[in-house]
Amino acid sequence: MTGPSDMTEQKKYGPAGGVLASGDGGQAVRADGVVDGVRRARRGVGRAGPGRQPQRAPLRKHPVFGSRTRTLLAFVLPSAVLLLLINLYPVAYAFVQSLKDGSLIAPGHFVGLHNYASVLTDPRFWGAARFTLVFTLVGVFGSWLAGLGLALLLRTRVPARGAFKVLLLLPWVVPVVVSATSWNWLVATPQSPIPTLLRHLGFGDVLFLASPLLAQVTVCVFKVWISFPFMMMMMSSALASVDASVYEAAKVDGAGPWQTFRLITMPMISRTTFVSWILMTIFCVNDFPTVYLLTGGGPVGSTRTLVVLAYQTVFQEFQTGTGVAIAFLMTFVLVAISVVLYRQIRKVNIE
Repeated sequence: MTGPSDMTEQKKYGPAGGVLASGDGGQAVRADGVVDGVRRARRGVGRAGPGRQPQRAPLRKHPVFGSRTRTLLAFVLPSAVLLLLINLYPVAYAFVQSLKDGSLIAPGHFVGLHNYASVLTDPRFWGAARFTLVFTLVGVFGSWLAGLGLALLLRTRVPARGAFKVLLLLPWVVPVVVSATSWNWLVATPQSPIPTLLRHLGFGDVLFLASPLLAQVTVCVFKVWISFPFMMMMMSSALASVDASVYEAAKVDGAGPWQTFRLITMPMISRTTFVSWILMTIFCVNDFPTVYLLTGGGPVGSTRTLVVLAYQTVFQEFQTGTGVAIAFLMTFVLVAISVVLYRQIRKVNIE
């Protein structure tokens, strides 16, 4: 039998001051006491109850226009005002002019949306809009296909690849005035080199800039000629960003060249492709020197684009309001196309 002294030895006092049983039960009670003490310590509550709560420092309110904010505004405001004066004021002034029937020497009177209505009912506007659409589509996709093909070619082992790339950049580097003069010399008259060559080959007198259809084809081809180097550089940079291990994995999986191009290359360069389309669309719609230097909008207005029509309306017919209205309609269309293509960029998901 166990005596009173043994019972006393088995009793132990835990950290909370309570009597704990010996053995496994004592260890469990001691653990509960430790956990309870830790929880109280985390809450800042002792055995006698919650102590004095520490006082929090009052939140310091920062002034809306502090010294740092005023300093930043002092640096930003001059540039912001300058940008508004350079960009916003001319646009606002031009929009006001599109609502008047003025000329280059007279401000005219307010006519509201009459200029826009007259433009939209003018057959010349719709003829210029049709050719602008064709010119833009050929310029964008023609230069993109040529640039993408050459970019893919330059990724292969081409002899003298560096010199070849420099030569391909010449149509973009050379001023458009020089290029247009060169093309005029090549095709403008029956005595030009290309019509002379075609006549010796039995095609008769081919007048590229006298026939409406041939003039349109010539202008579109000329646009592709001076634009494909830009697309080539854009596509080359996009192809360079594709990891070579992706192509190696596709080759191991048995993918052919067409499957690799369609399922790997095109999705990987899709973002750059959409960006290049947006930029080239803006370039083509706003391209004045390419058309005006080569054909002047002729023959019989067959190569007249919207920007050429706006120029002729303002500076040859002296109708400022109508010409500026054409320019604003072009701007609205460009903004709509850019928004659509930008949304396509955001939808691209490369995994």
